[in-house]
Order: sequence, then C-alpha cells, then structure tokens
Amino acid sequence: MPDSPTYSGLIVDWGGVLTTDINSSVRRWADRHAVDLSAYADIMRSWLGPEGELEAMVNPIHALERGEIEVPHFEETLARELSRRTEAAVQAPGLLARMFDEFEHAHDMNALVRRAREIGIRTALLSNSWGDFYPRDLWEGMFDVVVISGEVGMRKPDPAIFHLTLERMELGPGDCVFVDDLPHNIGAAADLGITGVRHVTYDQTLDELQALFGVDLA
Repeated sequence: MPDSPTYSGLIVDWGGVLTTDINSSVRRWADRHAVDLSAYADIMRSWLGPEGELEAMVNPIHALERGEIEVPHFEETLARELSRRTEAAVQAPGLLARMFDEFEHAHDMNALVRRAREIGIRTALLSNSWGDFYPRDLWEGMFDVVVISGEVGMRKPDPAIFHLTLERMELGPGDCVFVDDLPHNIGAAADLGITGVRHVTYDQTLDELQALFGVDLA
C-alpha cells in the first residue's frame, strides 16, 4: 500500500451497500407478503428501463426519488399495477414500509465507513430515497455529509446530485471514491472524475478501498 492515502473522501450508497443486497431483501418481502415477484420485476423494468437509466416524462420511481410525489401516492400506483397484473388484491398503505423492513443492516460495511472517518477520511451518504425509511439513529458520528435524493430534488445518476455532494464535502471529484451497487451510478460518477467501486461483497469492497486509500480499513 502507498505510504499516504491517494483520496480523502468516501461516498457510499445505502440500499445494497450499507444493507443486505436489494435482490435478496425484495425477495424476502415478496415471499413474506405474497407479492408476485415476477410481476414486481416486470413493473420495475417497465418504469426504469433495462439498465435503470431510462428517463420517461412521467416515471413514478424517479418522481418518488426526487421527492416530487409522496410515498402514499407511489404505494397506490405500485399496488394498483401489481393488482392489475396478478388479479390479486395488494394493499397499498404501508407497502414500502413492509418492503424496507426486510432490508437488514450490513454491519461490516457500516463499520468500515466508521473506521474510514475515524482515521480522517471525509465520509458522505448519497442515496436515492423511496421515502424516509432510513435508520438515522445508527448514523451518529458516521457521516460528514448526508445527501438524500428526495430531500434535495435530484437523484442518481444525475450529475447535479454528485456535484452537490462534492460541494458539501468541500472536495473535488478527483479526491473521492464512490461505492454503489448499481453500474450505471458508478458510470455516472466516473464521468465526473470520481473513482467508482461497485459493491458486490464486503471483502471485495474492503480490498479495493484499502488499495485506493492506501490505509488499513479492516
């Protein structure tokens, strides 16, 4: 490892990075609440596009993430579409709360972020929100900056939200490493000069971050 860190800022996603992976979490939710997982996946594909990058004039997910519609409105839209496709009644109230109940805290990744901050690396959370279901009580002393899409009216992979995060961190793009589980978000950050690490497993992410920062984060 280098004698001194190459980077001074670490930006991390929440869902799928600081939690269990999204696919397994959604699968548990679907199993527990008798939601047709294939129908749900078809709806997500139709709203997001095959790579999660398709921007439509009216997109319920993008509108939710930018804070343009409220959670109950989104829940009604999703429940109505699930019910239409499966011919089984899906209860809208609390739909997202039930889903996020299945997202488990990734203790190893959260501890890694804390260790990074303790040794002087500036840390930021950058998350596309589906309402406010975050465990904010667990973030005390963990982040220098928190950027939630619905609170700032923009979302990943829009360049503006990355610029806002960097501005609040008081760092440039070349100073930061960004950890996310979605390739198109990593690509958007890389286009701005931010080094990206795609999170798949804790060990892989740990190895990559240690190599980039030149410090022991284990």
